Amino acid sequence: MGMVCAVSFERYGRLYYFDPGPYAPKIGDKVLVPTDDGPEVAECVWAAQWVGDDTAGMPVLAGLAGPADLERDTLIRKRKAAARVAAKRLVREHKLPMKVVGVDHVPDTNRTTIYFSAPHRVDFRGLVRDLGATLSCRVELRQLSPRDEARVQGGIGSCGRDLCCATFLKDFEPVSIRMAKDQDLPLNPLRISGACGRLLCCLKYEHPLYVKAQETVPPRGAEVDTPEGPGRVVEVNVPSETVKVRLADGGRTCSCSFASVCAPRTAHDERYNA
Repeated sequence: MGMVCAVSFERYGRLYYFDPGPYAPKIGDKVLVPTDDGPEVAECVWAAQWVGDDTAGMPVLAGLAGPADLERDTLIRKRKAAARVAAKRLVREHKLPMKVVGVDHVPDTNRTTIYFSAPHRVDFRGLVRDLGATLSCRVELRQLSPRDEARVQGGIGSCGRDLCCATFLKDFEPVSIRMAKDQDLPLNPLRISGACGRLLCCLKYEHPLYVKAQETVPPRGAEVDTPEGPGRVVEVNVPSETVKVRLADGGRTCSCSFASVCAPRTAHDERYNA
């Protein structure tokens, strides 16, 4: 059991969880977050509170942001904005098939990192040289995959909520078209693809339930006995844990729970309720 708070570097951006340590930040407070490039300023969006989970090993806040930290953060944001404008202008001048996605700047080392996406490998040596001369700093360019691009830019998914990758997902797990088939989803790329153009990450969320259901629930076309009589399964609804059965007597349909038609439950009832 310990205390936890959540911070974000951008409004409506991804949340990061920290142990507040000796501090008690409130919502809206500016705090210092330890990073590989030193403490950075972030905003507290979830006030410190006690949780039942073990917080051992969780990173600890470096402190509350002071006037000097806020001034440094403002300088970083200005440098990042200037670098983004310069990068987009020089990309057009060099006629390179690339898109500037994000910019990061570290004042201590005077290094600017520009993240971009492109359909293929790009020779940007001339671009790096002109950017270094324009920004008067060391410039690095890093190409992002479509999923990472969506994570950096953010957006709204087909569900109407902020993208999972931009809010809470830590790592991208492999998603296959088989997951969509197992969940009886239409194999229409427009329906099962996210903002990044790849398969929806949320296809992974409920897939274990469908795999488990396939092991015990009779599939479509199987003959089963229901409380209303024998019939044939015509539809399986995993989220509601029900099956639709077309009865042999008259052809009408009825809805039954998994427990009433699955083999293990039927065998149990036959053995102990006889």
